Amino acid sequence: MNRAAAKHLIERYFRQLTDGCGNGACTNEFCASCCDFRPLDNNAAAAKALELFKINAKLCNPNPSKKDSDSSANENSLLDSKMSDRENFSDVHHLTENTVCTLLSSCEEEGDYSALVRVIGRVFSNAESLMKSFRKDEHNATENLDSTDVDKQSEETSEAMGASSAAAGEGASNMSDPCEVTVDICAVRRVYDRLLTIDQVEAALVNAIIYLTPNMELDLEYLDVYDTNPDYLNIFIIVMENSNLHSPEYLEVALPQFCKAMSKLPVAALARLSRVWSKYDLPHIRRMMETFQQLITFTVVSNEYDGENLVNDDETVVAATQCLKVVFYASIQAGDVNVEHNDDDEDDSESDELTLHEMLGEEQLYKKGPRVDPLEKELGVRPLDSIKPLIPFEDFINESLNEVVEMDKDFTFFKVNAETKFSFQTCPFILNVVTKNQGLYYDNRIRMYSERRLTALYSMVQGQQPNPYLKLKVRRDHIIDDALVRLEMISMENPSDLKKQLFVEFEGEQGVDEGGVSKEFFQLVLEEIFNPDIGMFTYDDETKLFWFNSSSLENEAQYTLVGLVLGLAIYNNCILDVHFPMVVYRKLLGKKGTYLDLSDSHPALFQSLKELLEYTGNVETDMMLTFQISHTDLFGSPVLHDLKEDGEQIPVTKENRQEFVDLYTDYILNTSVERQFKAFKKGFQMVTKESPLKYLFRPEEVEMLICGSRKLDFEALEKTTDYDGGYSKDSQIIKDFWETIHSFGEEQKRLFLQFTTGTDRAPVGGLGKLKMIIAKNGSDTDRLPTSHTCFNALLLPEYSSKEKLKERLLKAITYAKGFGML
Repeated sequence: MNRAAAKHLIERYFRQLTDGCGNGACTNEFCASCCDFRPLDNNAAAAKALELFKINAKLCNPNPSKKDSDSSANENSLLDSKMSDRENFSDVHHLTENTVCTLLSSCEEEGDYSALVRVIGRVFSNAESLMKSFRKDEHNATENLDSTDVDKQSEETSEAMGASSAAAGEGASNMSDPCEVTVDICAVRRVYDRLLTIDQVEAALVNAIIYLTPNMELDLEYLDVYDTNPDYLNIFIIVMENSNLHSPEYLEVALPQFCKAMSKLPVAALARLSRVWSKYDLPHIRRMMETFQQLITFTVVSNEYDGENLVNDDETVVAATQCLKVVFYASIQAGDVNVEHNDDDEDDSESDELTLHEMLGEEQLYKKGPRVDPLEKELGVRPLDSIKPLIPFEDFINESLNEVVEMDKDFTFFKVNAETKFSFQTCPFILNVVTKNQGLYYDNRIRMYSERRLTALYSMVQGQQPNPYLKLKVRRDHIIDDALVRLEMISMENPSDLKKQLFVEFEGEQGVDEGGVSKEFFQLVLEEIFNPDIGMFTYDDETKLFWFNSSSLENEAQYTLVGLVLGLAIYNNCILDVHFPMVVYRKLLGKKGTYLDLSDSHPALFQSLKELLEYTGNVETDMMLTFQISHTDLFGSPVLHDLKEDGEQIPVTKENRQEFVDLYTDYILNTSVERQFKAFKKGFQMVTKESPLKYLFRPEEVEMLICGSRKLDFEALEKTTDYDGGYSKDSQIIKDFWETIHSFGEEQKRLFLQFTTGTDRAPVGGLGKLKMIIAKNGSDTDRLPTSHTCFNALLLPEYSSKEKLKERLLKAITYAKGFGML
């Protein structure tokens, strides 16, 4: 059945429910003429009409006498009611700014706002009326007052039906520009500024939205009204301009229902809405963001959630989160965005081979996470493309929600029940890095258990001894060679073994790897690889960061090993003492380095290029630059490179200086280190490719996963520290110790953390997540404190005084280097 026929039938059901068929002896229980029928208001009748249409309920034939008498009555009363309609504005069926001003003036003169309240309630509770309101092409307020709608019965029917069948061509204009809408947004804002000062109007707006939204939800879910008339989006634009939506009057019922209706919009409509909002200035986008955030927080704190009553099942929280996503992408589009400079070497191809997981019917649990969010795909922009959003990413995180979301259940919905259950991991912007890390933890652990099961199955079939772990046996004095050979063999023979839990054994040493030995392995490997004498990386004394050495003589396998180590650290939940600029993590997630990335990776070069771009004099004669650049190799010798063919002959001018900067940047961050970085990325992806890492985390969050957080809360560390060897939190030496630590400056605290744990960063979630042990190491002595960094253990002698404790501790953390303490 086509839409026109469906509309006609639904309208007949509606008239049957409201007016009846005119037959006094009617026995149809769904007809108002039936003696047993309970009267319905227009909104209830509209909803019931849709239900009757779906079940193909009985439809009465209208009684001619009833129809004729009604028509005659309408004609006789038309002239009588004309003057009355003009006085109470009952013939105003949509609003313009001038109409509202006229109404306000009339009401202010009479000191009675009842007429204004009736008009506002009537228009804002009806989708078609609201959709037609505040059009850009309407400026004459009298056109509503001077016209009389002869076919009032038909119009009232359309109003109650919620504009379910608006004319197809009505809003098709202005669709060539996705940011163009027919509603005059500035006029809407001016109207709200006047209306929201009147209490009676505020109440009418609340009630109107409550009546409006259920019909909108039905329209969008069953009648595809946006596809029929794109101007349906005007309703959401107009309602969201109400600056009081965050107030308690709306939070209880009106705003939750509005969010549910908005979440029913098709992806194309949500994308268009996001583009429209991206043209707003900061205060308006922030207000909308705070409105949805407030609804989420209000709902979460007003309810109790547990394993049986999940926040994922709360329709209000889910709908508000989906609406917040529209604002999130609007903020990205409104800020600085770079949708270009993407790596083209992404290998996302799926294998045609049937895996054991598929044979066991478990492919859902081990499939890759959603590759692209539908809204992200429609907009053609990703969070990764954002250089600086209009609203900081952190402002979209809702801490109240993060406290109640059950990540084990949410992870299951994310992986298995994505079609039927909502997962907040599909809206990762609302989750903090700690919560997302829990989701990643479950993903990693399930993959580890999976590999154990598969190993057991294979071993039973093949009659071999099962090997459920990724075992690395290395010699301390040949740690790089041993690790490289072993990992290279595994990556070639059976890459899936990299998904097993890491188990490291040092040759000739006893000990069980419960995390500490693996941590020490990572520390030793990184210490050797990042040794400047090897020449794999260059070190900048100013930034204290490492960068790939474009002149390195090491083969790709060494860089692959570094990437593997970083991937294994994430996979095994281990913090590394690695110091890379942010561009490395952006490149790992699929972006190329750009000019702005030089600010932290090569600050001196960035400053020089910035001055070139801003120079107001004669660039060619004053700078005397060409498209040939020079840099030093591994041995300090100058190396020339042409950014363009015959670059030495091409001068840099005011006209081509931007091209020079772009080519220079591309060479330094991409081309010159392409061989090294490809190998590095290959190793990283061997471990992380099938995890939701790329989908859930932004580059700065990936850095935090690998290196930990820069924020240090030693109060939290004190609360979680354990004691051994006779010490307790009440021991005098322990009290002196914490007083001493808290008195340290920021740099001294970082030195202490480096000395004790092997890194100067806190794990994801802060120092409260770090399990540190302080053990007694003898009585008073002149010996320095020592540490086992692999176990986060500090061995502290019981010094005789607080002053001696401080002096010995400072000397230990200041002069300790590498892993020579113990």
